[in-house]
Amino acid sequence: METTSQHEIIPSIQYTGITIAYATTPGGYFPLHWHEELEILYPLNGTADIIIEGRKFNLLKKHMLVVESRKVHSTYSYDELSMFVCIHISRKHMRQFFPEIDAWQIRCTPEDATEKQFPVYRATCELLEALTRLYMEEPLTYRMEASGLVLQILSRLIRFFAVRRPLPEPAEDNLAMERIRDVITYVESHFREPVALDDVAGLLGLGKEYFCRFFRKNMGMTFLNYLNEVRLSHTYEDLLNTNAPISEVMEANGFTNQKLFNAAFKELYGCTPSAARRERTGTP
Repeated sequence: METTSQHEIIPSIQYTGITIAYATTPGGYFPLHWHEELEILYPLNGTADIIIEGRKFNLLKKHMLVVESRKVHSTYSYDELSMFVCIHISRKHMRQFFPEIDAWQIRCTPEDATEKQFPVYRATCELLEALTRLYMEEPLTYRMEASGLVLQILSRLIRFFAVRRPLPEPAEDNLAMERIRDVITYVESHFREPVALDDVAGLLGLGKEYFCRFFRKNMGMTFLNYLNEVRLSHTYEDLLNTNAPISEVMEANGFTNQKLFNAAFKELYGCTPSAARRERTGTP
């Protein structure tokens, strides 16, 4: 399945530089996005596919995966309800303890852990399990203890899973990524409105035809498919969380053609919009 991308801004990085979310959300597809913070994912149930810059990882419950900062990634959960721990750590916070962090990157996924690393990987997963138990217990010192556990997790990731960053990418590659991020940010802000190819191409100072080739080369899909999947992901969320008629939800998220919307929705989610609402919410 082809995927899309948007920039996710983490709004609640606190003075500690650490944000811990314990989330229960409907399963399904969350489009590609990126953010400045390091992300640690730890699902508490089921299984999910995580795609990081085109590479797919299958993440089982109670296994850990790290997404480095500024990496474009997406998730697809196969369960009706997805429960997970999601931790974001600002790089500024990491520099307080390890000033050289910008020269390193953390590579920690179940598939990439070596035989030597695996015992540390499992021990780090146990720290995440302890973090979950702490959340359930809700002690008065939760914030203090939780921050301490996250720092232990981060320390192990740096000690055992950090590798030197490669030499700087060619300027042309850096420019391409900056342009892609600009498009991602623009679409997330304007997907509810009519979006013209000329406008997006003009944002980058490119001609329409060149922009279409550039986008497909770097994203592996057409711009229209990307735009539709961003719209679909927001439509899906609204279907589950509101009682508004499907036609209104569709139009509020940028779709104007009911037939094309229904076909695109079924292709991505494997069912019709009305069936998705009935299955997840029990509403007509």
